Parts: sequence; C-alpha cells; structure tokens
Amino acid sequence: MSKEISKFLSLVLRHDPGKAGISLDSNGWTSIATLVAGVQKAGFPEFDRATLDAVVENNEKKRFTISEDGNMIRAAQGHSAEVDLALQPSTPPDILYHGTAFAKLASIREHGLVPGKRQQVHLSNDYETAVKVGSRHGRPIVLVVDAPRMAAEGIVFFQADNGVWLTDAVPADYLSTDQA
Repeated sequence: MSKEISKFLSLVLRHDPGKAGISLDSNGWTSIATLVAGVQKAGFPEFDRATLDAVVENNEKKRFTISEDGNMIRAAQGHSAEVDLALQPSTPPDILYHGTAFAKLASIREHGLVPGKRQQVHLSNDYETAVKVGSRHGRPIVLVVDAPRMAAEGIVFFQADNGVWLTDAVPADYLSTDQA
C-alpha cells in the first residue's frame, strides 16, 4: 500500500490538493494533521502519521519535505499547482543531465527543454538518474546541459530539497548528447 499512498501524496501535494480536500499555502505547505484527515476521507482510512513518516522516509526520490517543526509537509518539487517553493538561486555543478524519451529529441532540439505541465524543468546531477527518468517515457536519451554557461549568461538555477536541479527552461543551444 505504501506505493499507492506515495503516488496519492504526490498527486495531492504536487498537482491536485482538492483530491484530498486540502489546500496548499503559497509555498506548497499544508498541515500534516489536515493532510492525514484528508487522505483518510479520500479512501485510505488506515493512513496515519506513522504511515506518512514511513512513506516520507522510504521514498527513493525524497519527494516530500517535512517542516522543521514537524507540523507541515510539501512536495520537494514537481508541482503543476501554482506554488513558490521560495528556493534561493544556486550555482549549478559543471554538468547537469536531463533524461527523456528519444522520440522527443527532435522537438527538444527545436524548442529546448520547457516545463510542460510543471512549473520548472527538472535536471539531475548524475547520469544514472537521468537514464531512469528517460526510461519512464520510452527509449531513453540523456541530454547534457551546459549549466555553467547558462548561469554565466544569467539563467537562474535552484536546487530542491531532494537535490533535483530546477530552472525555468533550457534553450536548445545549451544541450548536447553523444547519443544522437
């Protein structure tokens, strides 16, 4: 059940809080007590704080962040719901990667990376993660992002609580691959 709960939490904390009868504040936070009650009413009557803590702790992608006081929770990144994570600009590493499906390569070469339904483009600092992400969408291809040049030219990067790098878009001329 924890995988099902994790997916539901991702849905309500990133995209559709109304599915659990909750709301997110401007920074994406909601009360854990309210979330637990909402998830129970949404069809998971056995969901409780201990289950939530286990899902947060064991989530491989570290998708959720609990506030320092332990009373609030939010998704670390990946929102389509309008929130401001209030992340500070960060200097990116020398290389960032983006995994996608090979079938999307022509469009990416024309338009660059755009956030689609999400608020920002997601990038990783390791190749293996990018391969996994790309594999979810078909035959994977990993794009290499020239992050230092982007930053030097004024494009801002942020790092989410779970280590994912975020930016508003990646123009095509900052992308390369040795796979195409």
